[in-house]
Amino acid sequence: MLWQLMEIGLEELKLLQTVLVLLTTNTVVHDEVLSKAIVLCFRLHFTKDNITNNTAAATVRQVVTVVFERMVAEDERFKGIVEQPPPVQGNTNRRSVSTLRPSAKDAYMLFQDLCQLVNADAPYWLVGMTEMTRTFGLELLESVLNDFPGVFLQHQEFSFLLKERVCPLVIKLFSPNIKFRQGACGAATPAPVEKPYFPICMRLLRVVSVLIKHFYRLLVTECEIFLSLLVKFLDGEKPQWLRAVAVESVHRLCVQPHLLCSFCQSYDMKQHSTKVFRDIVNALGSFIQSLFIVPNASIAAAITAPAGGSGSGAQAAAQGGPGAGGVSNTMTTQAAFEYRGTWIPLMTISVQGSAKATYLEMLDKVEPPSIPEGYAMSVAFSALLDLVRGITSMIERELAVEEEAAAEFRETHPDLEWKPQRSHLVWEEMVNASWCGLLAALSLLLDASTDETATENILKAELTMASLCGRLGLVTPRDAFITAICKASLPPHYALTVLSNNTTNLSSKAFSIQGQSVQIISPSSESHQQVVAVGQPLTAQPQGTVVLTAKNIQCMRTLLNLAHCHGAVLGTSWQLVLATLQHLVWILGLKPGIGGALKPGRAVEGPSTVLTTAVMTDLPVISNVLSRLFESSQYLDDVSLHHLINALCSLSLEAMEMAFGNNKEPSLFAVAKLLETGLVNMDRIEILWRPLTGHLLEVCQHPNSRMREWGAEALTALIKAGLAYKHDPPLALNLVGPSDSPSPGLPALVPPRNRLQLLLLNPLKELSNVLHADIRQKQLECVLQILQSQDDCLGPGWPLVLGVIGAIRNDQGESLIRTAFQCLQLVVTDFLPTMPCTCLQIVVEVAGSFGLQNQELNISLTSIGLLWNISDYFFQRGEAITQELEREEEVLQKQAQEKGETLNRPFHPAPPFDCLWLCLYAKLGELCVDPRPAVRKSAGQTMFSTITAHGTLLQRPTWHIVVWKVARLAFKLQSSTTADKEKIESGGGNILIHHSRDTAEKQWAETWVLTLAGVARIFNTRRYLLQQLGDFFEAWEVLLNHIQSAALSKNNEVSLAALKSFQEILQIVTPVKDSDKAGDALATMGVPPVLVDPLSASGPGRPLVRSDSMVERLTRYIGAELQAPPPGEESALEDSTLWWSAWNTWYRTGTESTRPPSGPTEKLSFIPSQPFLTALIQIFPALYQHIKANFSMEDLKKLGVILHGAVSVPISSDASPFILPSYTEATLTSLQEAVLTALDVLQKAICVGPENLQVMYPAIFEQLLLFVEFSCKPPQYGRMETKHVANAKYNQAEWVALNYVPFAERSLEVVVDMYQKTACHKAVINEKVLQNIIKTLKTPLGLKYACPSESTWKLAVASLLKVLSIGLPVARQHSSSGKFDTMWPELVNAFEDFLFTKSTPPDNVSIQEFQKNEAIDVEVVQLISTEILPFANFIPKDFVAQIMTMLNRGSIHSQAPSFTEAEIDVRMREDFSKVCFETLLQFSFSNKVSTPQEGYISRMALSVLLKRSQDVLRRYVEDERLSGRCPLPRQQVTEIIFVLKAVSTLMDSLKKTQPENVDGNTWTQVIALYPTLVECVTCSSSEVSSALKEALGPFKDFMQPPVSKVQNGES
Repeated sequence: MLWQLMEIGLEELKLLQTVLVLLTTNTVVHDEVLSKAIVLCFRLHFTKDNITNNTAAATVRQVVTVVFERMVAEDERFKGIVEQPPPVQGNTNRRSVSTLRPSAKDAYMLFQDLCQLVNADAPYWLVGMTEMTRTFGLELLESVLNDFPGVFLQHQEFSFLLKERVCPLVIKLFSPNIKFRQGACGAATPAPVEKPYFPICMRLLRVVSVLIKHFYRLLVTECEIFLSLLVKFLDGEKPQWLRAVAVESVHRLCVQPHLLCSFCQSYDMKQHSTKVFRDIVNALGSFIQSLFIVPNASIAAAITAPAGGSGSGAQAAAQGGPGAGGVSNTMTTQAAFEYRGTWIPLMTISVQGSAKATYLEMLDKVEPPSIPEGYAMSVAFSALLDLVRGITSMIERELAVEEEAAAEFRETHPDLEWKPQRSHLVWEEMVNASWCGLLAALSLLLDASTDETATENILKAELTMASLCGRLGLVTPRDAFITAICKASLPPHYALTVLSNNTTNLSSKAFSIQGQSVQIISPSSESHQQVVAVGQPLTAQPQGTVVLTAKNIQCMRTLLNLAHCHGAVLGTSWQLVLATLQHLVWILGLKPGIGGALKPGRAVEGPSTVLTTAVMTDLPVISNVLSRLFESSQYLDDVSLHHLINALCSLSLEAMEMAFGNNKEPSLFAVAKLLETGLVNMDRIEILWRPLTGHLLEVCQHPNSRMREWGAEALTALIKAGLAYKHDPPLALNLVGPSDSPSPGLPALVPPRNRLQLLLLNPLKELSNVLHADIRQKQLECVLQILQSQDDCLGPGWPLVLGVIGAIRNDQGESLIRTAFQCLQLVVTDFLPTMPCTCLQIVVEVAGSFGLQNQELNISLTSIGLLWNISDYFFQRGEAITQELEREEEVLQKQAQEKGETLNRPFHPAPPFDCLWLCLYAKLGELCVDPRPAVRKSAGQTMFSTITAHGTLLQRPTWHIVVWKVARLAFKLQSSTTADKEKIESGGGNILIHHSRDTAEKQWAETWVLTLAGVARIFNTRRYLLQQLGDFFEAWEVLLNHIQSAALSKNNEVSLAALKSFQEILQIVTPVKDSDKAGDALATMGVPPVLVDPLSASGPGRPLVRSDSMVERLTRYIGAELQAPPPGEESALEDSTLWWSAWNTWYRTGTESTRPPSGPTEKLSFIPSQPFLTALIQIFPALYQHIKANFSMEDLKKLGVILHGAVSVPISSDASPFILPSYTEATLTSLQEAVLTALDVLQKAICVGPENLQVMYPAIFEQLLLFVEFSCKPPQYGRMETKHVANAKYNQAEWVALNYVPFAERSLEVVVDMYQKTACHKAVINEKVLQNIIKTLKTPLGLKYACPSESTWKLAVASLLKVLSIGLPVARQHSSSGKFDTMWPELVNAFEDFLFTKSTPPDNVSIQEFQKNEAIDVEVVQLISTEILPFANFIPKDFVAQIMTMLNRGSIHSQAPSFTEAEIDVRMREDFSKVCFETLLQFSFSNKVSTPQEGYISRMALSVLLKRSQDVLRRYVEDERLSGRCPLPRQQVTEIIFVLKAVSTLMDSLKKTQPENVDGNTWTQVIALYPTLVECVTCSSSEVSSALKEALGPFKDFMQPPVSKVQNGES
């Protein structure tokens, strides 16, 4: 029915709908009925009505699909139930369909007929077909093949159809396209069929795509043909549309990497097969190249209007090129390729990885469409990228799987070897087949690309290919791709040898079309590449500048990316990559910074690098990536790492060659990056350390300073990092420490970490061989930093480090030596305890070598200080060091025995610890004879200090070596000083030298001094130990002789120092036995010697400072002496010989030096200095302690001579300001104090000593009294003329006498003090000491005001009073013995001289002063009245008479007949007269028992006095009356006042006296005065009145009522 309707042509649409419903809702319709229904739809399709036509077409398509869907459903139903017998393989040609099920049969028949129809043959099954178009048929075939590939693959019958019907049909239909050549066909083509017809051609290609995609496995041979055809369609001679469609088809293949892999397996890897895969890739490449070469008529049009009328083109133009620089003149710049004037725009074709075709989908077009400009290129470009992306991702995925499998296999079967799968070969073949074509195309595109995104994609493709080749181990292609990227990074024509060599090796047809690369300038007005940087090329010859474009920078980033992510597969290509990076870095002006990272810096020479802001913002990123690139080297395996390091080393070698012979800035890229690589690979530093440091050491020797500096920077940074790195196990572990070293018998094997440490430190040591100072500086700075940070874990590295520090030479210059020395200081201050004891000797030697260098004096001196510190350390850690050294010694001894040798080390027989000391002393000994005085001085001091302080640690035999070696060295030195007298040279250089050091002789003298002091100190502190050495007395004598000759040398400094040494050897008390080392311990701790300080500050030009008084020090000293344990007999005996030997030396020295010159004084030989004499005298107390037991009177006399001589020595005027205080101050000089101290020590010793010593007292008194005389009569020194200090000119060579007054006064005080203690001693009485004292004091007492110093006579009086108060009772006691007879006259003379002195007081004496002086006179009279007169019966009479006379004289002293002006001016001593008067009265009235003569004297005196008073009073009254209003002369008034005062005094005296003692005559005279006094009442002078009042007052006592005489008891 439906058929009929169709034939009538009614309700076509309804018909179609019905058929569709019938067929889709059930499966009833099949076989002929089905075929009829299908034919019906076909026929409706070819009606004239457009709507019907289209609906029918759709229905046909649906119906065909339904038929096949039924078959699929049927297969599903039967799948599980009935297993079909396997089809017979042999008969492939059978046409039988009997085996097929119903639905399958329908499908088979339908498909077979479609093939027939397309081929223009009659259908077998679709009976009733009237017409059919090929295009429709092909579309139907394509949809079936595409939608139901399973049907054809599962059923042999269908497969057979494909092979036998479809493929031949396609090949047949293709033939016109194959034969056709564009431009070859004329206008009259015989058959229109023969011309390529777009709709069929396009549909055929779609069918082919489907066939290849789904049925490749079935149709291997056929596909080979198809693919070859496809490749041919890409030829340049084919029409544009054909090529476009072909490219789209190729693109479809390119997104299916597994398919491509199969091609490769099936064709390229078969022996005689076409290399299909290679051809496809090459064809794509050639296609792209041809697009640039074939001139295109529409270029101009395309440039002006890039849209070309096509929708997709317009869309692309609208999108524009993302990276080409934004909008200019409101027109979007489009992404494009440009090469040699050919400009091809780039369109957005499809999403990457999917081949969305444009022209393959134009099923409605009958005429070939116009292809827009650049479309074919865009598709080809996408195809290329997809191809690379597909292949690489597929292979990489599979490689990853394979690597996992390999890892598992190795774990499970460690003994077997892993064999790679066969697929490896396929992958390698794929790469080998494709790389040339790919590289050619990509390089060309990269060159031509003007769009950042496109460039990025191309670079990514090249990068992934390079990495893949690397992973597959294909070196040539890998290097080719890397070279391409490298070339693109550099400016055009950049001469880089590595790359050009590489390129020549890669000749293949791929490069033939490309030609050489040319710098491209686009036809448009502006260059298509933005220039972002201008810089210097890195070449040996200076060239112009080169230009870097944005694209170069982009390529550079890719290169960085490649190296960063795929470093492990680069292998030998590191060379290429790094060389290129080095050049780029250079052009961009990046310079290495800390740790090797590159930072933007300015270029040094030539026109400076010009960078645009665009690239400036990029630079930090680039530098960061560069650093990260080398950081990532830590993830490389060892082999790759070695490749990287080798590449860097060879780059560096090139840079070094380039930098030879010119001072141009070198390229430091390689060195910086070696450093970076080393730093990040610290965990496996051992494997790369040797090549790395070996190369850097070479760099360090390069003549170019910048290069060198960086080499050293890198090397030291690596060493520091290596030591600081937390290795596992840590470096600090396994070090043999002092406490935990292995058992003594076994030599310690070097543990692996130690080996690593030595490995790390070795290059540092190697640097010592480099002669450049800057490198050594870096090396030493590195050592300093290592020391500051590494401290405790250097262990076995110490000898290396110390070796570096000690590798100094005199020609190196100060700064190096200074840095090295800082290191040494650090070692000595902080690290001695952490280093193995075996290194201590090295430390000593290094310190010594710094002492001997002559560049920097301060360092030499400080290094001597370090030796002292080292010795301290030895001392503190003695036991530990001894143990460790002895352990070490045992090991060495064993080794030596095994080899049959003797152990060879310096000072061998001594034990190892002593050897350490001897080594130290030997070094100091060398320094003691250094040509520089300061060094000699310092070394000498240090050597002796160490021997003194730490000598206890040495064994006795070692001491022997020390003493004689050191002593001989010292005395050798002394002889050299005397020999050196002639060599006098001024202290050169710019250093100001003190005049005491301005000649070589003086400087050697100083050294001699020090040495002497040092030797003395050793003898002093170690005497007990040395005494056991046997030849001690010899040594002692030698020492004393040296001291004496030094002391008598004419060099002040030497002589003074000799005395200091003398003092030193007297310090020690008799030594303690070994059992009790307390004293020794004190000495070793450096308790300062007691008596040495006074000398310390007394250098020339310094006043002498006294820290505390000598006496205090001595008492301390004596205290110490008393605590010493009693010595043994024999040692006491030995000691006394030593000490008497010392006394003789002292005496000889003293006598020689204080003997005054005998001849005339012009030719003055040599006058010893005050400090020298002071020191000489100061020695005596110490010496006396040792010899006091046998000290005799004789010795005392000797001593006196020396003391007297010393005190008499004058001072030269230029020294006086330092020794003498200002003349007015009364202080003692040190010398005078020392003299008194010496006597004091003696006196104290006598005091506590035995009786027989007391005979020495008078001698001491005598000596002291001699000194007292100096107050008025200074001593003479020979015949020398001396000036008074006040008159001496400071700068003239005159001699100044000292101010002896303070000294004399102090001596006097001592005398008084001593006399107080000793007045009763027999010797003192017998030797008339008191008389001598009075006799001595008479001089100052007599001189009184004429004394040089006023204090003298006052002190003399006070002393006299004190002495008399003690001495007079003694004298009275012994009056009968007559021992004091001669004293009395002396005494009265002394009184007389003092009280009635001939000298007048100075004019400027104030009243107060005068009164004070008068009070002293009064004191004397009081002494007479208390101590002498009451005991007159024990005292010689004539003495008493003299005293009375004197008193009388005093009482009437001022009553001379005429009062002269002068006498009044003496300001009458009223109190004195009064006291004399009183005393006189007292003794004259009381003295009943006295001789008549005495009484007469006193009475006589009284009457004279009273008479005189009467006269004066009378005369005064007269004169007063006459003068009237005029006042009387002053002197007369004074006289009357005095008289009145005398009267009142007399009255007082009379009152005090017993009445019966007063003579009646006297009373009469007194009363007679009364009227006269009353007459004076009228006087006008107030002074007289007040005196009168006092005189009249006492008379009241006489006013008594008269007493009546009593007779017979009645009144």
